[in-house]
Amino acid sequence: MKPLVIILLLVIFSASCGKSEKKESNPPGPVSQKQTPENLGKEIFEGKGNCVACHQPNQKVVGPSIQQIASVYKEQKGNLVAFLKEESEPIVDPSQYTVMKANFAITKAMSGEELEALESYIYSFKK
Repeated sequence: MKPLVIILLLVIFSASCGKSEKKESNPPGPVSQKQTPENLGKEIFEGKGNCVACHQPNQKVVGPSIQQIASVYKEQKGNLVAFLKEESEPIVDPSQYTVMKANFAITKAMSGEELEALESYIYSFKK
């Protein structure tokens, strides 16, 4: 009986080794639309930028609210991207500049597209 079980196992094993799983590939569907700058900006703001730790939409936490940042930069025609690259002076709350300085390492490492998306997200809060 034992040799029969061993032979049966060898047959099953050898048969299964020769088969390769055929993976079905999904046919290409409709081309997905590119993510909007505001959505990308929100992802960055809440994710790798960690901006949400200090900035909230409607209230000052550590830093000014997103609405305040958007309003001041729009009204004064400030360059938010330049500020995030540490290439221009703060115009919203200069007293908080030293706190923000720690985050410039993060924002300076971002691509131009990411910084512009972050700017778009912030400007979407302007009333």
